[in-house]
Amino acid sequence: MSEIKITVGGRVFDVACQEGEEHYLQAAAKMLDIEASALVGQIGRLPEARMLLMAGLMLADKTAGMEEQVRAGEQQIRALQTQLAQAGAEIEALRNAPPPEAERVEVPVIPSSVIDTLAEMAARAESIAESVEEKARA
Repeated sequence: MSEIKITVGGRVFDVACQEGEEHYLQAAAKMLDIEASALVGQIGRLPEARMLLMAGLMLADKTAGMEEQVRAGEQQIRALQTQLAQAGAEIEALRNAPPPEAERVEVPVIPSSVIDTLAEMAARAESIAESVEEKARA
């Protein structure tokens, strides 16, 4: 057993704890001291028992608020886990689904006779354009 001195609300207390737990006890005492010092600052000198009771109640209130937040966070986590499981199941179902049937795509093919006719028309148009240019120059 270790014995350490802690300060709470300006008062020093000797407290015993298990070996190796001194750090945890000092951290807890510091939290209690913060609350007790706030009380002493607001109200002034209080009997030791009342100061410790009020500081403990203030810490308990903060703890209850934090526990409520943790419960709300746990509910959100469960909801997100459910959504994640549903998304994973959907992904797995899509992976295991057979591939979709291939669609037939038809590309229109221009018959070679049409291409030849268009080429012939283009050559005639160029010939007419040349003769118009020659007449315009003359």
